[in-house]
Amino acid sequence: MNWIISKTKIKFHTLLHEILKPIWQDLADYDWILTDLDFMSDEKIPIDFDHDYFVLNSQQFEEVYQSDTQIIWGIISAVPKNTALDLKIISRLSAEDENAWKPDQFLIQQSIVEIIALDSSYTIAKFKDEKLSEKFKEYFKKEAIELEKFTQKYIK
Repeated sequence: MNWIISKTKIKFHTLLHEILKPIWQDLADYDWILTDLDFMSDEKIPIDFDHDYFVLNSQQFEEVYQSDTQIIWGIISAVPKNTALDLKIISRLSAEDENAWKPDQFLIQQSIVEIIALDSSYTIAKFKDEKLSEKFKEYFKKEAIELEKFTQKYIK
């Protein structure tokens, strides 16, 4: 239930609106954590470069989702609403953590979905819910490669 995307037919594969499109309706009741971010946006959205991390409710995150924002780098996680979080740990997380490349290793343990954007080159998508994972894979088809197979082939 872990996928990586490096080449797609979408505008750019770190556009959250495209990455989350097949599962968006299933994620309406979650809060969102965004950390270790680098992004480009021409729109006013509830994230900036003045903070190390963001905890957004579903309405705030929808502003990011609906925008034409490219997440170049970062960790984006859906967590159940009102989840107790250790913000000190979250503020120090890095998409460069070696666990980002390990199947079923979530950088934010409470995540139901975790998206890791790596320098606009790769997007890793991890799921704890099999139905969400299946919807994601069905939407992206061959473009979504199993993370384990990818790492075995390219990362030793």
